Amino acid sequence: MTDPADLRRQLAGTIPTDDPAWRHALQGVPREIFLDDALFRLTGPQWVPIHRDQTAPGEWLRLIYQDTTWVTQIDGVNAADVCGPMTGRPTSSSTLPSLIVRMLDLAGIRDGDKVLEIGTGTGYSTAILCDRLGDEHVFSVEYDPGLAAAAADHIHAAGYHPTLIAGDGLAGHKDGAEYDAIIATCAVRHIPPAWLYQVRAGGTITTTISGWMLASGLIRLTVHDDGTATGRFADDQIGYMLARPHERPPRPTYYQHPGHTRPTRVNPALLDDWTGHFLAQLAAPSAELMNTTDGVILVDVATGSQAWTEPAGDSWHVHQHGPLSLWDQVENTLTTWQSAGSPSQSDFGMTVEPDGTQRVWLGAPDGPSWDLPV
Repeated sequence: MTDPADLRRQLAGTIPTDDPAWRHALQGVPREIFLDDALFRLTGPQWVPIHRDQTAPGEWLRLIYQDTTWVTQIDGVNAADVCGPMTGRPTSSSTLPSLIVRMLDLAGIRDGDKVLEIGTGTGYSTAILCDRLGDEHVFSVEYDPGLAAAAADHIHAAGYHPTLIAGDGLAGHKDGAEYDAIIATCAVRHIPPAWLYQVRAGGTITTTISGWMLASGLIRLTVHDDGTATGRFADDQIGYMLARPHERPPRPTYYQHPGHTRPTRVNPALLDDWTGHFLAQLAAPSAELMNTTDGVILVDVATGSQAWTEPAGDSWHVHQHGPLSLWDQVENTLTTWQSAGSPSQSDFGMTVEPDGTQRVWLGAPDGPSWDLPV
């Protein structure tokens, strides 16, 4: 099957959703318009460009209509400008359709809602919103001017004309406020204050909370009359690229320092668990995480503090160096989690206060909590 309309219907039929109207929107949006003439596929440690003019037409369309995230840019370099494999971090992509629909379902978007999307990307998710809600109800912000211009071309070619803004999505778009919902297709280290001010009371913010360890938690927050926002995390194990202003700063080359050594109280393998990884990030929010064959390495970007683990017979030792005892911070958080029965992420919630304080809590707002780096 190589007819795009048939492929769209087939794709839409495979997408789980609480609202069948999103399947109708998927059938209406031609995804091939948004991927231009090239994309990246991860092969081992490298990103390999796939060019449309070097691929059979039917095969190209079958790739496009897979329920897959297709990366279109690595470290600011577009797939169309690359002839061979490269390494680096994705900086733009066309998100897999099932994840787009999951975000929209979680946000509770309904007919008549006014929505601000943070991160236009290729424009594919923006077009899906337009198909469901109408152009006048959709606003979308893209940080990268080049991507914003390309997305506008894609969206207009597909027949949609929402309000598109090139700028910092963390500032929202006050000229269109108030919104019923804000949805972010990028991750943030904390909720930008502008988003709170631009959502009506009773409206929602749906985003992923991430950080410099690249752990992630998906959450929908409801904004209240008193200016607070609260919500619980979902159990979905998904992540987005960090918003560029929240990206990790460069750090010096890592050199191992022995420091103070002691036995660990928890197995470093806990950081391989989705929720364990997220909690480690909450405990040491300015640290990066590296994995080795012998354990884990934590390096604090702000202070240069480090911690690294190594096997010691049937147990583990940790070496800590610098003003912050990174492993102590992580270990204390992980043991708190274990004492509560190691619950999944849906047992965690988040509160944003009018004074800017933002904290993630376990069980209930008065339970154990961790401040986000605001």
